[in-house]
Amino acid sequence: MSSPQASAQPDPWSGPSSPACWRSPVSLIRLEGPDSKRFLHGQSSQAIESAAPGACLATCLITPTARLRGLALALVDGTGLDLVVLEGEGAAIHQALDRVLFPADRVRLDAPQPASLVRLAGPLSAQVPIGASGQWQPLPGGAGLLLQPKVSLGGTAGSPSLVLRSGDERPAWLDDLTPLEPAAWEHWRLGQGFPAAPGELNDGCNPFELGLAGWVSLSKGCYVGQETLAKLATYDGVKQQLRRWIWRADGTGTPPGGPADSDPPSPGTGLVTAAGERAGVISSVLHLGAPDSAETVVVGLAMVRRSALAETHLLAGGRALEISTPTAFEAPPVGAGKGA
Repeated sequence: MSSPQASAQPDPWSGPSSPACWRSPVSLIRLEGPDSKRFLHGQSSQAIESAAPGACLATCLITPTARLRGLALALVDGTGLDLVVLEGEGAAIHQALDRVLFPADRVRLDAPQPASLVRLAGPLSAQVPIGASGQWQPLPGGAGLLLQPKVSLGGTAGSPSLVLRSGDERPAWLDDLTPLEPAAWEHWRLGQGFPAAPGELNDGCNPFELGLAGWVSLSKGCYVGQETLAKLATYDGVKQQLRRWIWRADGTGTPPGGPADSDPPSPGTGLVTAAGERAGVISSVLHLGAPDSAETVVVGLAMVRRSALAETHLLAGGRALEISTPTAFEAPPVGAGKGA
C-alpha cells in the first residue's frame, strides 16, 4: 500500500528524555524445595531446571495449545525460586500450578503475595546499579531485588528492573528518576510492544505472535504447550504478528487518507489493506497530545495477519494507519523446532 502524503513528523515512539521509572503491581509466588525448578520447568516455556542460583529467566505460562495465561520471571536461588507474575492473574496462575502439583513433588507452593515491579526507562544515571544480564541480586539493606533479564520488560532495552516486596526499603537512587504518568508509561509500552492483558495477552495469541521468542526454549524437552510451539517453529506456522500503529488527524479531525468524520480507532476495530483484504485487528489504543493541540495523534498495537506484514499502512474504517514493528519485538523462529 502506498504511503499517504505527509510532512515530516516527530518520532512518536521516542522514549523519556530523562531517567524515568514506572511502578506497577505484580504477584510473587514462592516455590520452595528441591523439585521447584524441575516442576516449573515442565509448566512454563523456559529452560528452568538447569538454571543456576541467581538466574533471572523470562517465561510464559501457557495452555496445552500454547495460548497465554501469563508472563513471569523465575528468580532462581539455592533452595527454590520466586515466580514474579508480570501479566496475568497471580491467583489463577497459582491455582493452575497447584492443580498439577503431586504429593511426590518436593515443592512447597506458597500463596501469591503482592509486590511492585519498577521498570526503568530513559538514559539512566551512573548511580543506578546494573547487574549481569540474565541475573538477579538482592540490594543492600533489603532495598528490593535488582533484575537484569535478557529480554525487554517494556523499559529501556538492556536496563534493569526492580522488585519491591512488602517491607522492602525504597532504594535512594529511585529518587533521581522521574515517575512516569500512566499515559506516559502506556505510550512507552506500546512503542516497545510489551503485551498486556486483555488486548494482547489473551487466549487468542501465542508467544511467537507477540514477539516473545526469547521467552521460549525449543530445546528443553517436554512441557505444557511444547508440541504446539515446536510445530509453529518447524513449519513456519505463525499466522499473525504484533505491530504498532499511528493515526494522525489535523485540528479539524481529518485524518490523512481518511474520511473527515472519522473517529479515532478503538480496540477490536478491524484492519484491511488498500485492496480491501482482511489484515488484522487493533488490540490497544492510546490518545496522545492535549485537547487543544493542532493535531491529534493516536497510537496503539494490533495483531496483523501474515499476508499483510509487509504493508507500511493499513486502513481502519477508512483511516490510514502507519504500521511498524515494535522496538522489542523478536521475530518468530523458523525451523528451530525440528530438534525439539
